[in-house]
Amino acid sequence: MTEGITSGGKAKIWFAELRAPFFTAAIAPVLLGGAMAWQETDAFDTGLFLLTLIGAVLAHAGTNMVNDYFDFKSGTDRTNQNRTGFNGGSPFLVNGLLKPRDVYVAAMLCFGLSAVIGIYLTLTVSYIVFILGVIGIGFGYFYTSPILNLAAKGIGEMAIGAGFGPLIVAGTYLVQTGTFSWEAVAAGIPLGILIGLVVFINQFPDMTADASAGKRHWVVRMGLGKAALWYVALMATAFALIILLWVVGIYPVPALLALLTVAISMKAVRIVLEKHMDVRALVPAQAMTIQAHLAMGLLLTLGFVLAGL
Repeated sequence: MTEGITSGGKAKIWFAELRAPFFTAAIAPVLLGGAMAWQETDAFDTGLFLLTLIGAVLAHAGTNMVNDYFDFKSGTDRTNQNRTGFNGGSPFLVNGLLKPRDVYVAAMLCFGLSAVIGIYLTLTVSYIVFILGVIGIGFGYFYTSPILNLAAKGIGEMAIGAGFGPLIVAGTYLVQTGTFSWEAVAAGIPLGILIGLVVFINQFPDMTADASAGKRHWVVRMGLGKAALWYVALMATAFALIILLWVVGIYPVPALLALLTVAISMKAVRIVLEKHMDVRALVPAQAMTIQAHLAMGLLLTLGFVLAGL
């Protein structure tokens, strides 16, 4: 799996370690928060938006690497026999191509640069930016850090869902408008559920290795059968919330375009219900869950833009 990457040299290995293709988890909520702010105020600061986007992506990169580091140290990645391109952590730590200390330092550098951007935005906009930034980086760092180990306590999925959903949407809205909005928090919940489901379904193949390392997330606690049913219920909840948020006036009518994402989601649901005991057969559903998250984020963003026009 890593042969093509290793042949490209150290730079290509580090790029793969960042897992840049998954940065959509941070990009989608920034787009939504920016579009929501523009639709409501008819104003948009491109410079502040780009800083927000870069800060969110840096925090995501730091989260990816620091969790690779802690999962490697705990042993879960070293014993995982079900690694795919979506789960199982970094192969570069397991096979010795990267040193754990270097990965940890790189993660701290990303968090540090994100914090610098956050401090600038705090001084420019509002102290609330700092509070949201600390919470977001904290969720990322402590997801698998032995200090708190949110994943092992069964609240990791909620932390990631909150951090890469409502928190980023509200933070981006705040940077653009100077105002904290509970409506923006609510607007980010469906995206938060979807990114939480990305984490959730990736835990299906990781279950055995994670359980052996004491990482007792909800898939470990429930088992694959019940976890499959929860996946379906949470997916349905995300779409129900889109309708509810339109009914209460937080989403404009064009935001209902996001319901088109149900086509991808239903395929993923069908695979999870039928193939949850065969972790290798879940790979398409893992990919579809990521696609559903991105599609939902883009369509919600388009909905606010169309409403603003």
